[in-house]
Amino acid sequence: MRRFLITSTSILVSLLPIAAAFAEDWPQWGGPQRDLTWRETGIVKELKTKDLLPRVWATPIGAGYAGPAVANGKVFVMDRSAEGERVLCLNADTGQEIWKHEYAARYTVSYPLGPRCTPTVDDGRVFTVGAMGHLFCFEEQTGKVLWQKNFVEDFGTRLPIWGMVHAPLVEGNQVILLVGGENALVVSFDKVTGKELWRALDDREVGYAPPMIFTFGKHRQLIIWHPSAVSALDPSNGKQLWQVPYQVRSGLTVMTPRQVGNRLFVASFYNGPRMIEVADDGKSARVLWSGKSDSEQRTDGVHPIIMTPVFDGSHIYGIDSYDHMRGLDASNGKRLWETLDATGQGRWWNCFLVPHEDRFFLHNEQGELLIAKLTPAGYQEISRAKLVEPTQPIQRRMTVWSHPAFAMKSVFARNDKEIVRVSLAE
Repeated sequence: MRRFLITSTSILVSLLPIAAAFAEDWPQWGGPQRDLTWRETGIVKELKTKDLLPRVWATPIGAGYAGPAVANGKVFVMDRSAEGERVLCLNADTGQEIWKHEYAARYTVSYPLGPRCTPTVDDGRVFTVGAMGHLFCFEEQTGKVLWQKNFVEDFGTRLPIWGMVHAPLVEGNQVILLVGGENALVVSFDKVTGKELWRALDDREVGYAPPMIFTFGKHRQLIIWHPSAVSALDPSNGKQLWQVPYQVRSGLTVMTPRQVGNRLFVASFYNGPRMIEVADDGKSARVLWSGKSDSEQRTDGVHPIIMTPVFDGSHIYGIDSYDHMRGLDASNGKRLWETLDATGQGRWWNCFLVPHEDRFFLHNEQGELLIAKLTPAGYQEISRAKLVEPTQPIQRRMTVWSHPAFAMKSVFARNDKEIVRVSLAE
């Protein structure tokens, strides 16, 4: 018996480093659960420097707004090249290139810096959408093209002024995308073969918000926030379940819809916030409250342009159209506080908020990484340091507008010159 205990203990001890070394991926926009939340443990409580954070590696990259995805020891990211657009696959440990795919894409969109869309990695495949509507399904290991679509040529898509932005959504055997063709605002493809499974909705504009799957009560629903409404579809066949009208100026449906229980929160740059309540049977929905302002200058609540506010059930935290970070009461949208501490001042200012345990990691457009607490009482900064240099001139300031990935106890971030990995392990 004593020999058995010693052997068992030895096996257990030998497995501990494997368990400790386990690290969560960030395989798509918003991370594993597509909710922009980082759940890994063993992460630093504060940054140890106020200067440039030490890199695990840095790899040259072209321009673009697309954030990286991290999965299975690889980093996937898109950029713009002399030929058009590229999809890059890098070794997550070293930053060295594993494969790349380059294709022609002549830009006709505003802000033609590069691709906007975070790749989606699922079951040995990588799905990417370029700014001009090129959809690819790659073999993860080799970069071989398994199938592809061209939204403009195949569906008659009317490209939005700022290009195709949304991130592909994998649901079972489907990959669901905003396409924007006639009666094909949303299209579902077989993720293995690329065969069209169903199409749904029509809108004059495509919008930019990613498709999302939420469960309200016992009802699993596909939420599409498009420029004329918030629509819920049956994800198995695209049948509409309910719709709440919400006309958004300039097609600026950008933020990722947020759900807590039977409530759904969205907010736009011009037209402000809406809190929607879905009925228990999942067949109808109504607006609980909404902002009163349709101006990005005279705002109430929060009017975000690029970032996605955090909705935790009782409170909302987000960046307003002209730079202020705000805290709101989620029961009525009333503003509790605002601050400029995490941002600068100017139009379209941006800062990404990523909850982690009892605090937040913030990546602002100056290329800084901040750790802070956001509570109903206000903003409390813990530490900040430089993550990457801002490289894109906007409104007489230099910016970086790409969302980082938080995986492998690290942050992976890019600007228009390089992509870096910085360890945040405790």
